[in-house]
Amino acid sequence: MRKISKPLLLLFLMTLTSLLSGCSELTVLDPKGPVAEQQKNLILLSIGFMLFIVAVVFVLFSIIIVKYRERKDYDGYEPPHHEGNLWLELVWTIIPIIIVVALSIPTVKTIYALEDAPAETSHKDPVVIHATSVEWKWIFSYPEQNIETVNHLVIPEDRPILFKLTSADSMAAFWVPQLGGQEYNMAGMQTELFLQADHIGTYQGRNANFNGEGFTHQTFEVKAETQEDFDQWVKETQSSAPELTKDHYDHLLLKGHTNTETFSSTHLKWVDHSKNKNSDYAEKVRKQLDEKAEETQ
Repeated sequence: MRKISKPLLLLFLMTLTSLLSGCSELTVLDPKGPVAEQQKNLILLSIGFMLFIVAVVFVLFSIIIVKYRERKDYDGYEPPHHEGNLWLELVWTIIPIIIVVALSIPTVKTIYALEDAPAETSHKDPVVIHATSVEWKWIFSYPEQNIETVNHLVIPEDRPILFKLTSADSMAAFWVPQLGGQEYNMAGMQTELFLQADHIGTYQGRNANFNGEGFTHQTFEVKAETQEDFDQWVKETQSSAPELTKDHYDHLLLKGHTNTETFSSTHLKWVDHSKNKNSDYAEKVRKQLDEKAEETQ
């Protein structure tokens, strides 16, 4: 039996260690809401199903290579010639179909179930939040509360959140791993996503679609609070946060990163990036600001 070299063994152990250490960072498998819980269950079901298939294949492979290995007493043996086997061909055709169907049914059921608010809280009115992606920041508008935040969110626990997603420029993907997702943000159109937090806490969100050099840090925080604390935050923000001016919003559309901000009004009264006629709004603003900068020089 050939011995494994020490460098190769060391490389294998280092790779295994890094993979196992990475498991602690799999926040997708640590759900804090019903949407993420359903997605986690689907992921684990798919992994378990596929591991079972792999195990069966390896067992059959091991049996075949042992049973039909080359032997000294088989010298000169000529196996009989076969023109095919109908039953074997049916088996290896039908089994993959069964596998695909078995994986498709729970996947389709989960996808359609996530199109609506979580069943447990469907009787509650959702909090509507417009999530607009900008290179490379996130702008969140609460139209009912007339509040806008940048790179951070505050939501009530145990209540559905309806995100209306769009983009001011390049395509992005809204994703909060512990709450569920992801869904694409695209200029000139609007997609919707229901999420919910069942536990108080702070969760990390990000852009999951590469859209340029600032992609890595296009992140945001989601703070889940009790309904009472959320209502208190709304009142304090409406009374103490500054109003968002058009000039300030136009500067937010410039490419780059920014700190968290909170305003007591939204940009929706000037522009809705989900409308086709306004899909190039950000580019026009950037050109105007560039022209003004050149004039002042």
